[in-house]
Amino acid sequence: MTSTPIEKLAVSAYKIPTDQPESDGTIEWDSTTIVIVEAEAGGKLSLGYSYADEATARLIASQLREVVVGRDATSPNGAFVAMVESIRNLGRPGICSMAISAVDTSLWDLQARLLDLPLVRLFGQVRDAMPLYGSGGFTSYSEENLQEQLGGWVEQGIPRVKMKIGRDAQADPARVAAARAAIGADAELFVDANGGYSRKEALELSYVFSELDVSWFEEPVSSDDLDGLRLLRDAGPPGMDIAAGEYGYDVTYFQRMLSAGAVDVLQADATRCGGYTGFFQAAVLCEAHHLPLSSHCAPALHIPVGCSARPFRHAEYFHDHARIERMFFDGAPQPNDGALRPDLSRPGNGLTLKRKDAAKFAL
Repeated sequence: MTSTPIEKLAVSAYKIPTDQPESDGTIEWDSTTIVIVEAEAGGKLSLGYSYADEATARLIASQLREVVVGRDATSPNGAFVAMVESIRNLGRPGICSMAISAVDTSLWDLQARLLDLPLVRLFGQVRDAMPLYGSGGFTSYSEENLQEQLGGWVEQGIPRVKMKIGRDAQADPARVAAARAAIGADAELFVDANGGYSRKEALELSYVFSELDVSWFEEPVSSDDLDGLRLLRDAGPPGMDIAAGEYGYDVTYFQRMLSAGAVDVLQADATRCGGYTGFFQAAVLCEAHHLPLSSHCAPALHIPVGCSARPFRHAEYFHDHARIERMFFDGAPQPNDGALRPDLSRPGNGLTLKRKDAAKFAL
């Protein structure tokens, strides 16, 4: 197709309170901020986003917008390279990468809308649906809340669920046992310590959790402790996957993690790792290392890559983000038989911002 210049790039940020106080193994929070990017070209308007901070929106408005506007909307890869080059002196991790991610996901969506194609078809669909695991079970929850949330997902047909641990190593075995009692013997149970344990704590608890048939131990130690993750992977119980990678902001991070043999399953987050462009880079690395890939948070945003990346295993149906996406976006899909499916009747990612609903949360 002929060149179609990007005419506009709009960015907005919204802060949404959580439905109740939340915490994990290392931090507490009571709100979530989403940064939304809308690009316009050829009479089409796109949508991409990141769960980030208001500073991310400021960077897009002050720097990335001028890098992107005027470029060919049919070449998101070109815009990605230009954005990465433009932030060289600012540093790639953190705010810069989340800003690039929000713009990149919007630009891929724009190209698909210009072609009047579902984004998953533009990427090359390899599966009909994106398998899910329900994710929440915050350490701030009472045992009753924990059981209600995780048991509710299983009742809805989601066959695997994840809970937060790591804040109190002494109390965690009882919490995990309560979760297992709520979901029954057949559902898969995942735990996520968010780096809250020491190596020896994590190794000891991995065997305790194994007795409760926990099959996934996410960030048992800091994700920067590659030797510690490798220790858990090598010395932990058989049948328990060690997972990490959600804080990867570029392909080099993922390469180091995989080369260290630190994980059984790599996680990547398209709202952090450079958007869809960065997510597919992670997928290629996973193929080269013969390991599966799982997406972190932002379930609606990951559907196109979750149904297209060959080594993909499943997606995190994170409580906060699923709630926000239903509130903010027309076209946000609901789980069906433990999976999310792309709406092939809608071009792009299938999402449209509900402006009136979002306006009251605007920053």
